[in-house]
Amino acid sequence: MEYSKLVEVYEQLNKTTKRLEKTHIISEFLKEIGIDDMEYVMLLLEGRVFPNYDAREIGIASRLMLKSLSAATGISIEKIENEWKKEGDLGLVAESIVKTKKQATLHSTKLTTKKVFDNIRKLAELEGEGTVERKIQLIAELLTSSKPIESKYIVKTILGEMRIGVGEGAMRDAIVWAFFGNKIGIKYTKEGNNIEVEDRGVYNKYLDAVQSAYDVTNEFAEVAEAAKLRGLVGLKGISMRIGVPIQVMLALKADTIEEAFETVGKPAAIEFKYDGFRIQGHKEERGNIKLFTRRLEDVTRQFPDVVEFIKKNVKGKSFIIDSEAVGYDKKTEKYLPFQNVSQRIKRKYEIDKMSKDFPVELNVFDIIYYEGKSLINEPFEKRRKLLESIVKQQPKKIVLSKSRIISDKKDVEIFFKEAVDAGNEGLMFKSLKSPYKPGARVGYMVKFKHIMETLDLVVVGAEWGEGKRAKWLSSYTIACIDENGKFLEIGKVSTGLKEKEEEGLSFMEMTKLLKPLIISDKGKEVNVHPKIVIEVGYEEIQNSPSYSSGYALRFPRVVSLRTMDKGPEQASTLGYVKKLYAGQNKS
Repeated sequence: MEYSKLVEVYEQLNKTTKRLEKTHIISEFLKEIGIDDMEYVMLLLEGRVFPNYDAREIGIASRLMLKSLSAATGISIEKIENEWKKEGDLGLVAESIVKTKKQATLHSTKLTTKKVFDNIRKLAELEGEGTVERKIQLIAELLTSSKPIESKYIVKTILGEMRIGVGEGAMRDAIVWAFFGNKIGIKYTKEGNNIEVEDRGVYNKYLDAVQSAYDVTNEFAEVAEAAKLRGLVGLKGISMRIGVPIQVMLALKADTIEEAFETVGKPAAIEFKYDGFRIQGHKEERGNIKLFTRRLEDVTRQFPDVVEFIKKNVKGKSFIIDSEAVGYDKKTEKYLPFQNVSQRIKRKYEIDKMSKDFPVELNVFDIIYYEGKSLINEPFEKRRKLLESIVKQQPKKIVLSKSRIISDKKDVEIFFKEAVDAGNEGLMFKSLKSPYKPGARVGYMVKFKHIMETLDLVVVGAEWGEGKRAKWLSSYTIACIDENGKFLEIGKVSTGLKEKEEEGLSFMEMTKLLKPLIISDKGKEVNVHPKIVIEVGYEEIQNSPSYSSGYALRFPRVVSLRTMDKGPEQASTLGYVKKLYAGQNKS
């Protein structure tokens, strides 16, 4: 498929903020895509060239892109950089300068989606001497053959700055509309931006089938191929695979014990809520063990201690377990907050030393695959009993999550105090009869804490400090996310960080993280690529016309860095902010 056809779709998607219209655009496009192009097109639609569980990164910074643009167009780096400062978007700069290039040297060949995909993928795979020059050549090769509008999206894809509002929901629905629309009787009306469905029950059946297939593969390309070739049978034939992480089940929040019981039922399995990070442990039949975070990142290398805990203490030839790795103080053996061990996730060097300095205990709380069989449709109480039979517990290495079957509020309060005294956040309530629902916040599991809920927000801007903080970005513009994947500002935060690195999350560390992400600057203020997620506490949520979300946080403070286990797409939603706002104002 010619890349220009995909670019036409990008342009259409950019011209609307309406999710149904975006879904319609994608669904019509999917009907045209051949099986041979499905992988490339589906990933490029999401603005990526690797599935979200693949740890490889394109790894091209803005500076290298400037050199590539210069090599492709013959225009000096200085001139391109000046245009970038004015425009604030290298994709738009690429489109502009490619227009000025002599046509004789451009458009020598028509770009295909496969060519664009292959060249960008190679950027992540190159290593050794001459790597920088080869990367410039690969990018310049694409830009030299591209039309101006194509160059814009090539640059944005490489830099990870695609913002066309295509979320998982739109991709899922588009697959249903494209390949099952005739059976369901879907009619989309652009003028009213609405859909009519002949049978809502049948529609939901197909939606659930596509969602279930995606939850266990994390690849829309595979799901779309199955739907196109074999329909519903193909979707139901997709199963989880050891070594490929699945989306973890997420919990709703409950404000009271009564609300928690009302959601999951009585009696309920009630467990400690640990302040650690999610670890999904996979064991293959040949004995290899892989570890994945909630963000589906492979962290096997960073946690050799956890690999050994699982290898020696969990019986079975093949399985997938769900757990929480929690840091603890070596002297007191009390649990520590997530921030104390989060640095291990991204660590590449001195791993053995880190595992000794920042030890973790693996708290196993669920199992979703065992000896070749998926367990996601089995009731929780059965999955828990299986865990109890196969996990050999070793305190401060690997244990089962502390759990009790409770139906009385007073017993919950006693257990809650025990959890908090042990250094935990609160409790989890789980329905005994529930299946495991990957990637969803459903009424099978809720979390309960006696404190004001924090928000996970994305840094979209920052400001250089003054005086002794002049060398640091020390004030951060933070944003939540709406249903279309758009980041909406909700305030600025500058408190909660340390001036000395050894005291915790510091201004220096934040500056190191944010500086490479700077997109544009104006005076002391900079705009940054939305990648860094921070947990933010606050006193109150207020209405505010000053920020695009319509809300502002009163007395916000940085609680912790969450980038290691949460991506920007997992930030707190505008809908959740509205819910918290409404809840705090109940009289």
